[in-house]
Amino acid sequence: MEDLFQFLPYILMIGVFYFLIIRPQQKRASAEKAFESQLKAGDKIITKSGIHGRVSEVSEKTIIIETMSGKLKLERSAVSMEMSSKLNEKPAEKK
Repeated sequence: MEDLFQFLPYILMIGVFYFLIIRPQQKRASAEKAFESQLKAGDKIITKSGIHGRVSEVSEKTIIIETMSGKLKLERSAVSMEMSSKLNEKPAEKK
C-alpha cells in the first residue's frame, strides 16, 4: 500500500501530461489528416508559407496549385487552410 502512495504523484503527472499534451495533439493530427483528404480541385487555399492559390490537380500525396505567378506542386501537408467555404459565408451582421 505504501508503494502505491509513493508512485501516485508520478501516475498523476503522467495522466496530466496525457490529457493536456498528448491527447490534444493526437486530435489535431487526425483533424489535419481529415482536412488534407478533403481537398479537391477548385478550392482556394493558403499554404503554411503564406502562398495563396487555387487547387488545380489533386493526387495521392501532392497537389498542384495555380497562383498569380504560375503553377506550384506541393505536398498536401503544406496546406494551411481552405478559403473557399470562408469566402462563401455571409458576413455576420454588426449590431
